[in-house]
Amino acid sequence: MSSDLSLQRLNMVESQVRPSDITDRRIPRAMNAVPREAFVPATRRSLAYLDIDLPVDMTGPAGGRVILAPRTFAKLLQLARIEPGDIVLDVGCATGYSAAILGRLAQTVVAVESDAALAQEATRVLQTLGADNVAVVNGDLAAGYPSEGPFDAIVLQGAAASVPDALLGQLRDGGRLVAIVSDGRSGRAVVYQRTGDTVSESDGFDATAPFLPGFAPVQRFVF
Repeated sequence: MSSDLSLQRLNMVESQVRPSDITDRRIPRAMNAVPREAFVPATRRSLAYLDIDLPVDMTGPAGGRVILAPRTFAKLLQLARIEPGDIVLDVGCATGYSAAILGRLAQTVVAVESDAALAQEATRVLQTLGADNVAVVNGDLAAGYPSEGPFDAIVLQGAAASVPDALLGQLRDGGRLVAIVSDGRSGRAVVYQRTGDTVSESDGFDATAPFLPGFAPVQRFVF
C-alpha cells in the first residue's frame, strides 16, 4: 500500500503540480517528499492524491475543513515567493499538511489552527514526520500570531471574503500574504505585499476553496 501511495504522490506532482507554471523547483520536491495521506483519516487515504480539496473532518466541530487541492496549493506557494530563511505564518493549517510543506521551504513556520482537535492532530503528525521547525498553535485564525511576527510570508489555507487588517499588520517590510479572496461564487488568489506602511495587492489566478472559519462573507438580510 505504501509503495502504491508513493507512486500516486509522484503522479500528483508530475501531472498536477509541475504543469501548473510552478517554476520554484523546491515546491514539487517538497510535495513529493511529504506523505499527504498521513494527514487524513484512514478511510480517506485512497483520495489523498486526487486534485480535490481533501476533507479532513466532516463530522466533528471542524466540519467542512480541507487540505487545499494540490494544484491550488502549489500555485499559492509560488505566489508567496518563500525563501529558505523566511519566517512563515500558516493560517488554518487543519491537520498540518500545509505546514509540513512550508517547513521544507522556510526556516520557521508558525501554524495557527482554531479547532483544538485538528491542532492536536497536526502536532502529532508533524512530530511523527520530524518537522521540528514547525510549531502549531491553537488560536483565532483572524488574529494570526503577532507574538512571533513580523512574518516574511503568510499563507491562508482557505478562502476569505476579505483579509483582516490584523493579519496584514503582521507582515514585515517586504513581506507577502497570499489568500484566495472569494464572494462565495467566484474567487481569485491575491498577493498582498507590505512596503513600509503601505500594503499593495495584485491578482494571481482564478481559484476556489471552502471559507476558513470566521472568513466567510457576512450575510445581510434586506426586509
